Amino acid sequence: MAESFSIREARADDVPGILACLAAAFEPYRPSYTEAAFADTVLDPATLHERLAMMTILVAVDETGRIVGTIGYRLMDEGARGHVRGMAVLPEWKGSGLAAALMSAVEEALRRKACARMTLNSVAPLQRAIAFYERRGFRPTGNERDFFGMRLVEYAMALQSPARR
Repeated sequence: MAESFSIREARADDVPGILACLAAAFEPYRPSYTEAAFADTVLDPATLHERLAMMTILVAVDETGRIVGTIGYRLMDEGARGHVRGMAVLPEWKGSGLAAALMSAVEEALRRKACARMTLNSVAPLQRAIAFYERRGFRPTGNERDFFGMRLVEYAMALQSPARR
């Protein structure tokens, strides 16, 4: 595995790499997902293009230019909150610090936009991801909803402004 990576905003020509990353990251969880929930998680070219139009998508690329991680976010509540969606890291990059770097990049971007809060949603099969989010300071909000037949739990974290950190 390459040890270095860089993070940048995704471009339209990154779609195949993002889709490959999502598919590889979530394939081990496929049996725990409903078919519709899995499809909404790993996306297809059309749904990824829609997400690119409504969210900021970041990609992590290794030394060869291969996409090894991705994360998306958008502003909500008139900019008071940033919502994260679609975080994925290739299986061979788990435990490398890549997920933390992706999340830190989003946190910094949201702080620069003066967001006071950051949210994300997760499902029970993603226990490793949930533990990661909780170590970073995310806590369940009590908001839950149906996600194509699965229980989707919202997590939130307060963001300190750059001046107060």
